[in-house]
Amino acid sequence: MTITGIGETVLDIIFQNMQPQASVPGGSTFNAMISLGRTIGRDMPEVKLRMVSQIGDDPVGDIVFAFMKENRVSTDAMVRSKGQSTVSMAMLDENRNAKYEFFRDLNLPAFEAPELDFGPGDIVLFGSFFAINPETREQTRAIIRKAKAAGATVYYDINFRKSHDAKASLPLIEENISLCDIVRGSLEDIEALYGSDNAAEVYEKHIAPLCKNFICTKGAMETEVFSPGFRNSYPVPQETPVVSTIGAGDNFNAGTVYALTKYRKLDWDTIVPIAHSFSANVVASMFNYVDADFKAE
Repeated sequence: MTITGIGETVLDIIFQNMQPQASVPGGSTFNAMISLGRTIGRDMPEVKLRMVSQIGDDPVGDIVFAFMKENRVSTDAMVRSKGQSTVSMAMLDENRNAKYEFFRDLNLPAFEAPELDFGPGDIVLFGSFFAINPETREQTRAIIRKAKAAGATVYYDINFRKSHDAKASLPLIEENISLCDIVRGSLEDIEALYGSDNAAEVYEKHIAPLCKNFICTKGAMETEVFSPGFRNSYPVPQETPVVSTIGAGDNFNAGTVYALTKYRKLDWDTIVPIAHSFSANVVASMFNYVDADFKAE
């Protein structure tokens, strides 16, 4: 079995009160894959974990590669190009939420996706701007279609930022939704894309015709899940002190993939509490992934 993550890889420099607090490799899908390396990679070594992304041949790229290997995520599908890796500045506000500023090498060569093989039972995780960016969209879509044809389960995290054009992005996002088996969107995602905070209404009108399984996370509020003939709301544990919300949604994704891998069935009553436990561990630290000794609950 192989779990494949597809997305952007960056170096996050985290600021609080105008001062740098930490520097860590990041990226939405990347964060999830590192957490899976620290859990599945440790407890289920027969499962291969690989990340598909592009990074520069600079010292930042060296840091990222070393970090991936340390955390049991294969670098075989990573594309190293001549140029500088992307760096982001994550500014935490008083609620520990982050605003980002990205610094990219505009002369980095075009992304050329590697040739990958998939099989039944494999899982593919993708999403965020990488999935709709004109420079990486077609390559990502080709990988997803190949994975679907081979019988892999595809999980899509919308993770839409308000800085992008919602009207132009929506058709691309909905095409991505149509290619996946499970889609997760936050309350902010559905409000920005559909102008509604009613997850049930958005599911019935927009998601269900394209993908049957929808997860709507609402930060510290409940998580709502929709599948054919199933609807439930799950409270989010509140006892964890919040240090940083960076990676909370990414690690919900990681927890979902972890549960799907361990139990091999779509049992939301099992999956969602595990996903919540991954998120709770992450928000209690300044880092983007679960602790190295984290045990899924």
